[in-house]
Amino acid sequence: MSTGELLSIDPLELKFSFLLRKQVSCSLQLSNKTDNYVGFKVKTTNPKKYCVRPNTGVVLPRSTSDVIVTMQAQKEAPLDMQCRDKFLLQSVKVDDGISAKDITSEMFNKGAGHVVEERKLKVIYLSPPQPPSPVHEGSEEGSSPRGSVSDSSEFAMAAKAINERLEAQDLSPETRVRITKLTEEKNSAIQQSNKLRQELELMKRGGNNNNGRLSFMFVIVIGLIGIIIGYMMKS
Repeated sequence: MSTGELLSIDPLELKFSFLLRKQVSCSLQLSNKTDNYVGFKVKTTNPKKYCVRPNTGVVLPRSTSDVIVTMQAQKEAPLDMQCRDKFLLQSVKVDDGISAKDITSEMFNKGAGHVVEERKLKVIYLSPPQPPSPVHEGSEEGSSPRGSVSDSSEFAMAAKAINERLEAQDLSPETRVRITKLTEEKNSAIQQSNKLRQELELMKRGGNNNNGRLSFMFVIVIGLIGIIIGYMMKS
């Protein structure tokens, strides 16, 4: 806050949360600590960019007045997020009982012998707050995605069932070779699926792409198991 002889200004910096293609506003509070009527006027180095309401007015004795400054929607942000625009708030003692409509530019003319108090205000751009990172539904911090444990259990149960069927049947050497080859392919697929599951666990916010890969691999493994069972049935 700046405490002048006529008006106290809070704050001394106009801070705008910069949003592309959207108007943003901030406010100033002018406090009159005197027993006099004080007129004010707000100027800016870039009047087309900002709208000040009110840009002139009167602050009554021992009272306050708010000024709203609105920055027009901007099409692009400055590279360094630095703003060189400036504001100047002028205040002057006026006659008692005067109203805002009676304030004129001549009252702030120092050359006419008026005692004008001036305060310069800086403009600061603030980066808008970032939205929270999306978390994949069904997963929590430090936990595995849903379905990964049950998928692994299904693979293990299917492999155990196939081994028991092989041991219980008297198969030809050719059939055993084929089944052995398919079993190796199945194991390779299971290992790949487990690898994908581990990657998903590490990527806590992995998203839908990896889940799609895991589901696709599960379909492949189930297909291989079906082929193995088909050979067994034929034999």
